[in-house]
Amino acid sequence: MNTFRKSIFWMHLVAGIAGGVVIFIMCVTGALLAFERNIIELSESEMRYVAVDASRQKLGPGEILEKVTRTQIDAVPTSISINREDGAAWQVTLGRDGIIFIDPYTGEIKGQSNKTVRSLMSAVREWHRWLAFSAERRQAGKAITGVSNLFLLFLAISGIYIWFPRKLFWKAMRPVIWFRGGLSGKARDFNWHNTIGFWCSLFLIVFTLTATVISYQWASNLLYSLTGNEVPSASRGQQQQADQESEFVIPRNIDAAWQRASTQAPEWKSISLKLPAVNEAAVFTIDEGIYWNRFGRSTLTVDTATVTDIKWEPYGERNAAQQLRSWFRFSHTGETGGIVGQTIGFVACVGGAFLVWTGFSLAFRRLANWIKRRRRTDLA
Repeated sequence: MNTFRKSIFWMHLVAGIAGGVVIFIMCVTGALLAFERNIIELSESEMRYVAVDASRQKLGPGEILEKVTRTQIDAVPTSISINREDGAAWQVTLGRDGIIFIDPYTGEIKGQSNKTVRSLMSAVREWHRWLAFSAERRQAGKAITGVSNLFLLFLAISGIYIWFPRKLFWKAMRPVIWFRGGLSGKARDFNWHNTIGFWCSLFLIVFTLTATVISYQWASNLLYSLTGNEVPSASRGQQQQADQESEFVIPRNIDAAWQRASTQAPEWKSISLKLPAVNEAAVFTIDEGIYWNRFGRSTLTVDTATVTDIKWEPYGERNAAQQLRSWFRFSHTGETGGIVGQTIGFVACVGGAFLVWTGFSLAFRRLANWIKRRRRTDLA
């Protein structure tokens, strides 16, 4: 092994030992989160859809919100949305109190979001993001997972370099690209570590790169700089927080404003309205159903007093950095690739957990052999 390759190997080993435990936790929780949306929707499937009633006209958002505020005494709706699917129920989010599903034909409340499943997935997400540290120590947890994610990125890249055969012959490559039977101990761990690394490393690089942009402001800013776009200011997040603290009232002309949003994107797949409407500005988030990015959303702001457009921001006209941020967010979970992408994310995370296990096993065996050699030397 030449000097450079040996240096990379030892850096790989040290990074694996330093971040291994946290990486293992993030991989296991990441595997569980790969299907988070599917699990939640499945647990709430009976409430999310109702029988189609062609004899009735669907209720508008104004009537739905009136029923919610009348039946849910202390309810403070923070959004209302609906999907363009047969029998899809209205969904009204009540902040931290969850979501209620409402029959679009009768206004009957069909049920609430599954708090047990959502709480479980929320707990898994907290372990994944900040090791479930308390609110006071959350930033420390984020720092640890952020650094560990960078370790995993380095491990995936350096692992490819260390693995790469010096001679590209099938005889040399075959033992390190597939599992071999009849092995045990060090030979088994070495085979598993190489094989899993070969099949998972490229996907782990994608997941860790996207996580870096999500986790670090400097990485997000770098994305804007590399695409030649201005870095957004932090005032937007502060304004959103101030908006959420405003007192809730049903927006004026909400039905007409909703109709305006639906005609803005005739092929819409879903529409969501953020509540409350601050200064009579209703902000609609619309899935136009026309973009490759399944999670690309456009925004329409409507003046509820006059039902006229204030601002239309189609996803397709956003700058490259904003669009990439959307891709990165859902590529990190594999969701941009649908069920196939999520399955790849799940397998890669499980593979990452096995890489930690086999890596620790190989490292401990190396340490044990070194101790034995030292003892023999001392005895000699």
